[in-house]
Amino acid sequence: QQSMDALKFFYYTLGDKIWGQYGFTDAFNLTDVWFANSYLAIDQGPEIVMIENYRSGLLWNLFMSCPEVQRGLERLGFTYKK
Repeated sequence: QQSMDALKFFYYTLGDKIWGQYGFTDAFNLTDVWFANSYLAIDQGPEIVMIENYRSGLLWNLFMSCPEVQRGLERLGFTYKK
């Protein structure tokens, strides 16, 4: 929930400073009142994945359904809901 709150703050409050043609810009610093005008592609993909995972749990469920992941967690002593 905190991530979604932050995302909404970034978009609705800082949007005119950090949102552009390709989504969010690379960086900003509110203390120094500095906003990048560049984009870093490696940041864009994970944002979409994280939003979808928050919304539906899709990525978590797919990851946890992998037998290799389940075995690895069991060997490390972790428990999880199947």
